[in-house]
Amino acid sequence: MAKSSEFTSREGIFEEDGVLIVRGIEYIERIASALASRTRLEILRLVREKELDIGEIAERIQQSKANASAQVKRLEDAGLVKTGYRPGQRGVKKICWTNVREIRIILD
Repeated sequence: MAKSSEFTSREGIFEEDGVLIVRGIEYIERIASALASRTRLEILRLVREKELDIGEIAERIQQSKANASAQVKRLEDAGLVKTGYRPGQRGVKKICWTNVREIRIILD
């Protein structure tokens, strides 16, 4: 099977058209660790459907805002979700979303 030259020279975590490409042991480990939690998988599914703020995520996963925020941070650090801030009723809200629809792990 021929190797794709697109992936042979790049190592790390990068997104291309909704596909998160992961290559290199440390990067694979980071993604695997982030996906090793049912809670984080549920958050990923929720923000895949639509943008949500931390309060909405906490409510939907039935956990505290602090825990939801910590779980989102793990996903963000792994490159699985993106976050930003928008004005809220009292201050700003942290909004989460993802464009990732597929994760491709390159083992070579």
